[in-house]
Amino acid sequence: MSDYQINNPATGDLEATYPTATEQDIQQVIDQADNAYQDWRQVPLNERSALLHKIADSYLERQDELARIVAGEMGKPVAQAKGEIGLVAEIYRYYADNAEQLLAPNTIDVDTGSASVEKHPVGVLLGIMPWNYPHYQVARFVAPNFMAGNTIILKHAPQCPKTAEVIADIFKDAGVPEGVYNNIFATNEQAATIINDKRVQGISLTGSERAGQAVAKEAGGALKKVVLELGGSDAFIVAADADIKKAIKGAISGRFGNAGQACNAAKRLIVIESVYDKFVEGFTDAVRAMTLADPLDEKTFIGPMSSKAAAVNLQKQLDSAVQAGATVLVEGGMVKDKPGAWFKPAVLTDVDESMDVYREELFGPVAVIYKARDIDHAIKIANDVPFGLGASIQTQDAALAADIADKLEVGMVTINAPSGTEANTPFGGVKRSGFGRELGTLGITEFLNYKLIRDKS
Repeated sequence: MSDYQINNPATGDLEATYPTATEQDIQQVIDQADNAYQDWRQVPLNERSALLHKIADSYLERQDELARIVAGEMGKPVAQAKGEIGLVAEIYRYYADNAEQLLAPNTIDVDTGSASVEKHPVGVLLGIMPWNYPHYQVARFVAPNFMAGNTIILKHAPQCPKTAEVIADIFKDAGVPEGVYNNIFATNEQAATIINDKRVQGISLTGSERAGQAVAKEAGGALKKVVLELGGSDAFIVAADADIKKAIKGAISGRFGNAGQACNAAKRLIVIESVYDKFVEGFTDAVRAMTLADPLDEKTFIGPMSSKAAAVNLQKQLDSAVQAGATVLVEGGMVKDKPGAWFKPAVLTDVDESMDVYREELFGPVAVIYKARDIDHAIKIANDVPFGLGASIQTQDAALAADIADKLEVGMVTINAPSGTEANTPFGGVKRSGFGRELGTLGITEFLNYKLIRDKS
């Protein structure tokens, strides 16, 4: 049976199965991407830009259709899926409009003659993408590399095959030459084959730590550059002077958007003790008021998790925390009398260093609240995990925010809002959250050949 299936997480029904690629398919797609690269690298930037604008237009025109497909594949409420589609269009337009400037040569001041650094594409790239933001994750990898002149082989998540096909169709319908963007329903073993092919020059993966380790090991053995965006356990720090009502609203959005299935979700809420009780009361009231609902309903905020397997794994983590002594402030967990992957939001406190969940990522609708004695204690808690993706700080004191941000061991800090993403700002982390950056001015730098031209005449 193929790994590529649509198992509707709202109903539990198997709705479609897609054939996995053959070995011949794998070789054909590498051939296509490599052959296309020789011409694509020579296509003028203004022509690439025009194609990317067409792609952005198509996303907006098909927004409703694309959102409903996403809801059926991984359970995201359609209103949130539409927001994702809108962001995708912004990303494609950002690189279409700014690539010429971003790819311009850099002049170096030298004593004699001249020196400059030119920016050239490197060739065929493999992207391995996850299911939680099935359009956005693709766009932030593809858009800058498309404009840079690289060609793409895209292995999407097995539970999003329809989305994978639609993305390929959008590129084809826009007039993108054959072989520039290639969708492949590959197995993990076939992905390793692609990585080791000498024509493939780089790999970008967004996914779990385990997947990152496997891909990095394969890429390292093949001497290929790899960009990894892995897990996160982002801190959401609430200082004593924070606007508590606004902080609660941000924490709800940051923790439970997309059913909590985001690498940069606000997974650990760290609250200074002087405002702890007030925050906890308001936050838990808001969580209890949330209702699970049909992801196809425009009014739904939280639908099912992406899969039954994901819900089962999260339930195991929740049970482990409770058995180890964590306090349950809001009871939640798997809804066992309903088909699909439904999981009621839960809130925990009294989680300490002795518990596995203290250092694990909770990839779903479970929030953990920590009481901090002071800001230094809050920073210690925030940094005391293996991850370093992002963090959020709630305070009305700009100097305090700057000081906290400076001490956090993360790649991104957001002040007075939950962590998010934008087309023109870089995304990525440190520690076990991976390495490399996507989006913004840095997103186009990862897979380029920086060629020095030194004239000493």
